[in-house]
Amino acid sequence: MDERRRHRILMVSDFFYPNFGGVENHIYYLSQCLLKLGHKVVVMTHAYGKRSGIRYMTGGLKVYYVPWRPFIMQNTLPTFYLTLPIIRNIIVRERITVVHGHQAFSTLCHEALMHARTMGYKVVFTDHSLYGFADVGSIHMNKVLQFTLADVDQAICVSHTSKENTVLRSGILPEKVFVIPNAVDTAMFTPAPNRLSCDEIVIVVISRLVYRKGADLLVEVIPEVCRLFSNVRFIVGGDGPKRVRLEEMREKYSLQDRVDMLGAVPHAQVRSVLISGHIFLNSSLTEAFCIAILEAASCGLLTVSTRVGGVPEVLPDDMIVLAEPAPGDMVWAIRKAISMLPSIDPHVMHLRMKSLYSWHDVAKRTEIVYDHALQSSEKNLLQHLPRYLKCGTWAGKLFCLVMIVNFLLLHLLELWQPVESIEEVPDMLLVQHQDEEIEHDFSEARKKS
Repeated sequence: MDERRRHRILMVSDFFYPNFGGVENHIYYLSQCLLKLGHKVVVMTHAYGKRSGIRYMTGGLKVYYVPWRPFIMQNTLPTFYLTLPIIRNIIVRERITVVHGHQAFSTLCHEALMHARTMGYKVVFTDHSLYGFADVGSIHMNKVLQFTLADVDQAICVSHTSKENTVLRSGILPEKVFVIPNAVDTAMFTPAPNRLSCDEIVIVVISRLVYRKGADLLVEVIPEVCRLFSNVRFIVGGDGPKRVRLEEMREKYSLQDRVDMLGAVPHAQVRSVLISGHIFLNSSLTEAFCIAILEAASCGLLTVSTRVGGVPEVLPDDMIVLAEPAPGDMVWAIRKAISMLPSIDPHVMHLRMKSLYSWHDVAKRTEIVYDHALQSSEKNLLQHLPRYLKCGTWAGKLFCLVMIVNFLLLHLLELWQPVESIEEVPDMLLVQHQDEEIEHDFSEARKKS
């Protein structure tokens, strides 16, 4: 790739492997595809248990597990300025050109974007979730997001609903926000070789058993569906504080033989659970996109989901049945899905998903966002400050003070450790494509012989 078009990207988030989730998968698959496009990608996250320091993953993906421990829900404790030396070191060592932060709830993401802006680097932010406007937690989170996006070069949302939510919460200009959906690894999520019999219908639920994921809805929906359909069985995978309520429901209605509670399901085993069912049930109360729906559809399952957030944008109407997040409407949707099952061909659905969603397509669209970020105008600190002042009467002044202090600390750090004293890391050159060509030539020669 032409060095002028080659991006050197630092992905930053508190959420990455070995932790599993939608954000973790997104960062990993996006990074792998960007590497294949010829860009350099480095990931920065906090330490997980004994996993600290530098690790290499598939495709030469380099991961910095910085020695910060999670404080709550895999998030590091906010430090504002203590992460500046290590982030500066990584950016200079790896000769980064774009810093890409993921997830509004990630403390490390916000701090990295702040330090990168202070250093004059281009920054991109991806929002993976929806937040409200009324509760105390959302109000504080929205103010933090307003600070982070006040001077971001470009932003990415995973759905149009998510874009509208992010624009309203942060005040960012809509023309700065791109919509790039998530994708699914269709090679990993394939249907069962043989079509399942519809004599016994299996409904699969794989989700964190928390309030936001609609676990309370499941408590009311499952007994009613079991009462209406004697040939329906449920498989529930996942763990969380609401698991106790589901187990109590199972005991109350004597459904031990019709509701299997699997507990937490490792990501490598998700496919084996999905292909044992006919219908995938998603009961989320809020969702920006929901990768689980893509995984289920790729395995050939018909989806029943609540009509919330960006879910209606995910699948065509003939592959999903939408319902309001109410027990009666969910039961009606499951009844409709059961009547549709004879017309569903899992292998046809898998091929459709293969054409609809691709991580390579996501990577190419993200590449365009990086191009736009690098083309944005260069500005000094004085030109940046007015954007922070617009964040509120008192908050704006506080944000300006935070940035000024960060600017002064950066210059003190440069006096103590000049950029010239930081050793740059040589790039790892992968010969994967050459190996593929050699293997191809060898197989052709063997055929001729």
